[in-house]
This record gives sequence, C-alpha cells and structure tokens, in this order.
Amino acid sequence: MDRRYKHLNGEERGVIFAEHRRGASLRAIGSLLGRHASTISRELRRGRGCDGDYSPEAARRGYDTRRLRSRRSRRLIEGSALHTWVRGKLVHLHWSPEQIAGRLRTMHPDDPDQRVSHETIYAAIYAQPRGGLKAAMIQALRHKKPARGRR
Repeated sequence: MDRRYKHLNGEERGVIFAEHRRGASLRAIGSLLGRHASTISRELRRGRGCDGDYSPEAARRGYDTRRLRSRRSRRLIEGSALHTWVRGKLVHLHWSPEQIAGRLRTMHPDDPDQRVSHETIYAAIYAQPRGGLKAAMIQALRHKKPARGRR
C-alpha cells in the first residue's frame, strides 16, 4: 500500500456504497480499493444519510463542510466595511499598508476582528483578478525607486 494519504474520490465512494450494500466486509472493501479497513469504517460512519444508511452524496457533503471549517477565514472580504475603509485609505489618501495596519491597531486595541496586518493587505491587493481596481490599488502603493528605464 502507498504510504501517502489521498482523499477518497467519488468513484471510491461509489465502490464503498455498492460493496457495503452487497454485504462485503470492511477488509474486503479496503483491499479492493487499496485502503485500510479503518478508512472504510470511518467513511461509512461519517457518510450516513437521513435514513441512517451510507450515502456517497452525504459523505461528500460532510467532507466539504469539514474542509471549509478547517480553512482560515479571510479578513478583507470585498464589500465589507473593513475592506472599504482599507481601500479608501490606500487609494484616496495614499497610505501605505503599514500605516493602515498601525492605525487599525490604535483604533481598535481590544477588537482583533477589526485589525489586519500589512501582509494581509498586500495579499488582498495582489490576489485580486486583473482589472481597473487592482491597477488602481497597485498604483497607490509606494515604490521606493522609480520604474526601470525612467530617468
């Protein structure tokens, strides 16, 4: 067996469903898929539908919700009040991300939900898709030296 773990895909869930319905043992299903019996047992336990039987669709939905819970939530969500405030200071007042993060720290010393780091601001700027807003935000950033070729 391969020592690296790979998540179950839809085809494997279908095989688990069919073999479990047929009455195959956990070890037999595991050997058929090249998985450990405890993986099959865990999948059957987690993938119970409304009727109490295993459902590949319910298992996939449960997997997706567990994955969503494990991710970190984003701080600067476009359209939120914090994003609008940060964008206003960056684009209109030409503040640096360090200045914005420092001001938020002094404005909200007891509320960590209202603060973002300068790295988060940079990541939000460069993670945006191409377009006028991204160009405006990059243009608003301070550059220490002029662009190449300009004299």
